[in-house]
Amino acid sequence: MNPLTINGLATLSAAGDRPEALAQRVADLAGAAHPGVPVGAIVTETLPHPQGQALLDFDVRARLGRRGTSFYDRATALAVVACGDALDDSGLTVDDTTRTRIGVVLGTTVGSLKSTSDYTRETLVQDKPYLVNPVLFPNTVMNCAAGQAAIRHGLKGVNATVTGGPLAFFNALRYAGNAIRRGYVDTMLVGAVEEFSAHRAWACALGPTGGVIPAGEGAAVFVIGGPADSGGPAVCAATTGYGPDGTAEQALTDCVARALRAAGAVPGDVTLLATSETVTAGPRPQRDAALRALDGHRPAELVVSRAAGDCGAALPALALAAALREPGTRSGLTLLTAHGTDGGVGAALVRR
Repeated sequence: MNPLTINGLATLSAAGDRPEALAQRVADLAGAAHPGVPVGAIVTETLPHPQGQALLDFDVRARLGRRGTSFYDRATALAVVACGDALDDSGLTVDDTTRTRIGVVLGTTVGSLKSTSDYTRETLVQDKPYLVNPVLFPNTVMNCAAGQAAIRHGLKGVNATVTGGPLAFFNALRYAGNAIRRGYVDTMLVGAVEEFSAHRAWACALGPTGGVIPAGEGAAVFVIGGPADSGGPAVCAATTGYGPDGTAEQALTDCVARALRAAGAVPGDVTLLATSETVTAGPRPQRDAALRALDGHRPAELVVSRAAGDCGAALPALALAAALREPGTRSGLTLLTAHGTDGGVGAALVRR
């Protein structure tokens, strides 16, 4: 894989609306976990825990105005704002000469779980299913966020949404790289988004980790395009794999090894390991699998879930943004890892 330059980035997370804020919170916590904040003001349904990692003061109308935003669900609003911020950070001009060569690909778990659930509920509680409000339907389609981002910012290139839970961002990176290398576009906005809702809070609480890390939300978007000849940040490799029936850890080790080969790197080139684990203590299978592939080399670690909560598909993307804006002047490669509950695994190497 030829490295692809990262020309701009943006995040929205519980730490704030800048990647530097998230990176600083990670540094300030020094390995501890942020307890979250009361989220009752933005969620009316019953929650498993009163605390969460949400953007309490996020207001899409304040950012983008009322026009065209009235029916955005929360995931769409986060994605549209993050895409605009990433474009601003890159300095890329979107006009009639460039808009057809700029695309969008976003990763997600299932899109907006709240929108899908609310629409389904409407079919059960209304007098007749055909009385369901049709305005609610577009938000139930998982590519709503990517489509609305392209419409809002006038982007007419490739537009796609990929799922996969923790692996979604890795799939999005691979998709973007293929689109650029095949000449379909010159630039891709690549990212992932997850919203906070009671539905996700319960999913985290009833998941494998039991909600040790509170449910969170966030969006991270990167403007990627062009060969990495400037010496700046670049995506050097992105790999995925599958390890069924208890073989996921070995699959992740193999995935990291493939990423190193694809990037032409050796274990000592990796200076930071950013996992998407959502634990505070005990076994760390992602870390252990990655370290096996690094053959004894032990880089510094970053566990962004401790600062941003369990952000699902957005967690690896937020981790990359925090790594790129980490306080200090660390150089070398950042290794991102992910391990889904179904045995899916992913790894990516990004030059800082």
